[in-house]
Amino acid sequence: MEVKASTKFARISPFKLRLPIGEVKGKSAEQALTTLKFMPLKAAGIIHKTLESAVANAAHNNELDVDKLIVKNIIVDQGPSLKRFRARARGRASRILKRTSHLTVIVAQID
Repeated sequence: MEVKASTKFARISPFKLRLPIGEVKGKSAEQALTTLKFMPLKAAGIIHKTLESAVANAAHNNELDVDKLIVKNIIVDQGPSLKRFRARARGRASRILKRTSHLTVIVAQID
């Protein structure tokens, strides 16, 4: 059985959020949480929080055994961008895109 948890509108670009995904995909939930906890990236903290939520959803809503959960998939999609500007020379302006991300973590129980 699969259980999901998602974080919407995270204020980090999808590219940066995808960096630590390869380290935790396919591992047990407990091992993935430990790995993410000690990574020095902002993205690791966001993924850690969402993974904790997925594990809690599995334990509380679906009554699955937490020790048998694995990280099946992590999906990062691009959210809307906040559009800002920066003043430049001669009265001009240049555009700054502050990107957001949507994160979905899927955990599954192995038998």
